[in-house]
Amino acid sequence: LLFDATVGQNIAVGLRLHGVPPAERARRVAEAAERFGILGLLERSARRLSGGEAQRTSLARAFALHPELILLDEPFASLDPPTRETLIGELGRELRRSGTTALLATHDQGEALALADTLAVLREGRIVQMGPADEVINHPLDTFVAAFVGMETVVSGVVREQGRGTVILEACGRELEVIGAADPGQELRVGVRPEHVTLALHSAADSSARNRLPGVVTRIIPRGPFFKVELDCGFFLSAFVTAQSLGELALKPGQAVVASFKATAVHLLRKEGLAAEL
Repeated sequence: LLFDATVGQNIAVGLRLHGVPPAERARRVAEAAERFGILGLLERSARRLSGGEAQRTSLARAFALHPELILLDEPFASLDPPTRETLIGELGRELRRSGTTALLATHDQGEALALADTLAVLREGRIVQMGPADEVINHPLDTFVAAFVGMETVVSGVVREQGRGTVILEACGRELEVIGAADPGQELRVGVRPEHVTLALHSAADSSARNRLPGVVTRIIPRGPFFKVELDCGFFLSAFVTAQSLGELALKPGQAVVASFKATAVHLLRKEGLAAEL
């Protein structure tokens, strides 16, 4: 929300309220505007700004105060993808440069990974998992967190064997090798991220992947620079492939393929409803 004033006047609002002297105020306005690429817009009316320019003005207004903490509520939700990507990079650089702590609310895991050191997933107002961003994204504790962070493939099965650091899980008539420990007969729920699944037309003998499952392509969905390929492998499985791989494999619905992923790519999930220990 910007006032009906110039960009420079909007950036200066907080400084004026804090009683910053005019000379210092002008210096900090120019400094903040330059950092967010709007130094040439200081005399422009806020009514004539694009969405990206308005968001840069809002960020410059906040950072001009040299805050210890900045609160961001889905700040990029209304922006087009190129502008959003640029602004995320600019904000990340400014946070690292200034040492400002930021609390960011977002539904976009890409934003979270690009900006967050610590990630917290909330459900009905309660934190269900919190930790380093990579850990939460790649090692969700339960099926709710798994779905929220994009781990679409979740399957239940029964432990058939336990080996050295791995278990063999029977799920929907298929065997999966999973890193972890569990007793034979125990029911487990596991998940696999789509970017950890590799597709081929035939099983590769030299592959190091412990899990190789025959399947059939059911749907192909464009996802920006990638394509999401949905498979029926006895259970639902999704994989990300590049446009080049899609063409080389001539993938289409009904195509038979082999899906491969390592035992380390399969993550054990607990039942929902238990709060994470923080």
